[in-house]
Amino acid sequence: MGRLLVIDSVDFQSIPTSVAREGSICGVTDEELVLLARQGDTSAFDQLVIRHQAAVYRAALAALRVPEDAEDVAQEAFVSAWSTLGRFRGDASFKTWVLTIAWNRASNRRRMRMNWWRLTAPLTETLLVVASGDAPDEDVRSRELRTHIGRAIETLTPKLRDAFLLAQAGEYEYDEIGAMLRIPVGTVKWRVSEARRKVRARLAELGYVDA
Repeated sequence: MGRLLVIDSVDFQSIPTSVAREGSICGVTDEELVLLARQGDTSAFDQLVIRHQAAVYRAALAALRVPEDAEDVAQEAFVSAWSTLGRFRGDASFKTWVLTIAWNRASNRRRMRMNWWRLTAPLTETLLVVASGDAPDEDVRSRELRTHIGRAIETLTPKLRDAFLLAQAGEYEYDEIGAMLRIPVGTVKWRVSEARRKVRARLAELGYVDA
């Protein structure tokens, strides 16, 4: 994520997750930043972007699987959040709110595409959380396992796949996933569990008994 995020007259530089987190204002809550931003403090909204841009981008990527499209949606989500901040009631956290905006926009873009899933890029390491210890120099069997995991995920229904990829991203609580998908937390847990069961079953069929 290296693109410039522009909101009104304010520029927000997209930067890697590790740097973004270090750049956040320590000890200031999101609620306090939202209050300041509502009063016209653009630097406060800048900090909200820095804190949550990685999570928003990854949610969009889970839906769209094309980095460029995910960056566009992430930018659109923050632009929308900035322009409608006065309507943010605080029923959920700011993070959950902007994630929901991003997911809705990503879902709309996905629906507008014909045969979108076949045309998108393969599942990437951003989306796949596999066996611990994977590294660029992983052996042939590890690479084969990664490929089979990706293919197993491809066979899931869209509802199971969305819940699974969001859970595997490691960025979101179940209530945040529920808000994005507009389903109860219990349904989120069931979908994630069922998706994992199906993926493991597929890998077991291929001889990965420890999957």
